Amino acid sequence: MNVVVVESPAKAKTINKYLGSGYTVLASFGHVRDLPAKDGSVLPDQDFEMLWEVDSASAKRMKDIADAVKSSDGLILATDPDREGEAISWHVLDVLNKKRVLNGKSVKRVVFNAITKKAVLDAMAEPRDIDVPLVDAYLARRALDYLVGFNLSPVLWRKLPGARSAGRVQSVALRLVCDRETEIERFISEEYWNISALLKTPRGDEFEAKLVAADGKRLQARSIANGDDAGKLKALLEGAAYVVDSIEAKPVKRNPGPPFTTSTLQQAASSKLGFSASRTMQIAQRLYEGVDIGGETVGLITYMRTDGVQMAPEAIDAARRAIVDQFGERYMPEKARFYSTKAKNAQEAHEAIRPTDFYRSPDRVRKFLDADQIKLYDLIWKRGIASQMASAEIERTTAEIAADNNGKKAGLRAVGSVIRFDGFIAAYTDQKEDGEQTDEGDEGGRLPEINARENLAKQKINSTQHFTEPPPRYSEATLIKKMEELGIGRPSTYAATLATLRDREYVTIDKRKLIPHSKGRLVTAFLESFFTKYVEYDFTADLEEKLDRISAGELNWKQVLRDFWKDFFSQIEDTKELRVTNVLDSLNEQLAPLVFPKREDGSDPRICQVCGTGNLSLKLGKYGAFVGCSNYPECNYTRQLTSENGGEAEGGVQNEPKNLGIDPVTGEELTLRSGRFGPYIQRGDGKDAKRASLPKGWKPEDIDYEKAMALISLPRDIGKHPETGKMISSGIGRYGPFLLHDGGYANLESVEDVFSIGLNRAVTLIAEKANKAPGGRGRGTPAALKELGDHPDGGAITVRDGKYGPYVSWGKVNATLPRGKDPQAITVEEALALIAAKAGKAPAAKGRAKPKAKAAASQGKATKSAAKPKAKAAAKAKAPAKTKKS
Repeated sequence: MNVVVVESPAKAKTINKYLGSGYTVLASFGHVRDLPAKDGSVLPDQDFEMLWEVDSASAKRMKDIADAVKSSDGLILATDPDREGEAISWHVLDVLNKKRVLNGKSVKRVVFNAITKKAVLDAMAEPRDIDVPLVDAYLARRALDYLVGFNLSPVLWRKLPGARSAGRVQSVALRLVCDRETEIERFISEEYWNISALLKTPRGDEFEAKLVAADGKRLQARSIANGDDAGKLKALLEGAAYVVDSIEAKPVKRNPGPPFTTSTLQQAASSKLGFSASRTMQIAQRLYEGVDIGGETVGLITYMRTDGVQMAPEAIDAARRAIVDQFGERYMPEKARFYSTKAKNAQEAHEAIRPTDFYRSPDRVRKFLDADQIKLYDLIWKRGIASQMASAEIERTTAEIAADNNGKKAGLRAVGSVIRFDGFIAAYTDQKEDGEQTDEGDEGGRLPEINARENLAKQKINSTQHFTEPPPRYSEATLIKKMEELGIGRPSTYAATLATLRDREYVTIDKRKLIPHSKGRLVTAFLESFFTKYVEYDFTADLEEKLDRISAGELNWKQVLRDFWKDFFSQIEDTKELRVTNVLDSLNEQLAPLVFPKREDGSDPRICQVCGTGNLSLKLGKYGAFVGCSNYPECNYTRQLTSENGGEAEGGVQNEPKNLGIDPVTGEELTLRSGRFGPYIQRGDGKDAKRASLPKGWKPEDIDYEKAMALISLPRDIGKHPETGKMISSGIGRYGPFLLHDGGYANLESVEDVFSIGLNRAVTLIAEKANKAPGGRGRGTPAALKELGDHPDGGAITVRDGKYGPYVSWGKVNATLPRGKDPQAITVEEALALIAAKAGKAPAAKGRAKPKAKAAASQGKATKSAAKPKAKAAAKAKAPAKTKKS
């Protein structure tokens, strides 16, 4: 019997069916060890020794694997075929060696790009050793990310309160978003005009032609800069006679794009389906690991973390056969298509993302997949099969038209195209290739019959004014595309990088566009000022290239770390002498459009409008940066940083208070303001003024007098309880909307309920809360927020929302989600890990600990105690390093 180790239980279940009774397939549940999130886990002064820690959940799983290996004939490591997969195999092997359970047993490493029976059995027949250079590249990347994060983040905390963290790739990605925002702020719009003529042929067909030349000069884009010029040209065309100068019909071929890589799949899923990068990868993971197709569990797509664009020869042959069967002989080109990537530093170590079987069309598997899975599979299948189909044949017609008005001449052009043979476009139901633009000129549609030298009748002259627009903000898809072009990050890191920027609140997403938050812009400006090199695009890309060369065995990973650490440590040390005033002076200049937006009255935006003499400047407080007056405490004017080209404050509140009306009872003024903690309503002035923060979901631009009065008047009396005679009121508190009665609270579902709920409904909710409380009729089980599927041991896994927050539930085991984790984003693997950790800590009946839980706990203890001497040594080694520097 052989033990096979894979990452996930879903993968283990599928592979176990393929291999049969001679194998035991166990899941590691991802990485089994990690660097503890504390200083001293990577020791530069000890040649970058790394202190790994096994948490309690992983310790239990490693014990199960170790116990199985003891009684086995050998170990087969079958984790994913990339750097992370290689690293997991290396970690598992290292832990088992330290446990001394292998005792000379054979150890093999196998990789497969798809989870199908053939792919798995073929891989088992061709084992290899662990790829040491690939593991070295993982170690170098992990050490670099740790050293940057755990040395640069504390500098931010000291010099820039409110900043959360910095990272080797995350900070560069954030810089891209912030640089684009700066471009938008500095953009100056320019006027231009387009002129076209609606013309009619002698046969009565109408078409539109655009003005492209006048007075013997070719007009470039935006050549017509003002209305006067446009008016003159329009007058020329109004009185002109028109004749077709020439007509040209030219055949054009359009070729399909390559199959998806990780980044192009994320881009297509974002633009076509509205999926975030992380959501795309979660769905793709399920399709890769295996889906039950009529009683057979099979992987539907190949491995989804890749920058390769080529398919295996056997996959190309299968695609060509499927093309003939489903579309016909003409749709299969004479020769197979081969692709190469244009992405910087692409490794192309793996196949592109493709279906494992091209005969499994979306229609055939639709009933076995959920809505999101079929949408993503449909994208992958179409792109994969189209990549091997014949070119589309298009006829593009260009008509050059001369206009003559008493010797004043102009030239117009009409362009149209028609598909003569659809080719690969037949694979797409919407008749347009996913993620690709139509050819330039196709926007004209099909032209009517036009003959050279024939006269045309003028129907109408159109003259339209336009203004140039600033570059668009990045979406997740376009940011990933840009990072890939620059060679920043790798396929497996894009989704995590974007998630980190959102979680740190460095960026917000509005209508799928990434908008840098003020704290994100502050962090970027700080790093650009004092750590310039480490947020440069070329530097980050060059470092990625070195990591790739390590994986190819061309560079020594520790030498790369030594070279990086020498300069980086010196830069960190230099910032210790940096004064906060230096930081603020630099940020004031670099972020001037954000900190000092232009005023409508043209006054100096750096002078305080309240006292008239103080200078405004960035200030740093406990909760981050804000703008304050230099005359503090005599003048206590403060405001948040502005955004949207300086026009509005965070959340859309004007910099100065906005008058909403007068409270009829108190006679005091109601104003909408922006404070350090967000937008709020204020009634009156001074210390005794009443204030109410805008509830979640309320936008400042939507606040009117009625809403302001309703909010400032809370709590709202609803009526007296018919049994107790005591008042029931509604309000909004720290934990959301609520009902209050006789000192007790009951939650309301929405903010709107606070203002609209009636007495009968309020009494019902209070009674329901009383019945669920301890001593009532029972608490009841909260409704499931999400169903994740079945546990490998049987029983459904669900996500629910309880009294103390969201949790995953399986049988009698309930495991709370980590703080900040989105309940809708939890994966099966994460849920299983939480359940395993919770079950491992649970006491057995009659107060005795379960043997497995005991062993897991002792394993965790042993690991931590083993790391203690090294940690102490690390602490001792730190002081000499500073002495050497000085």
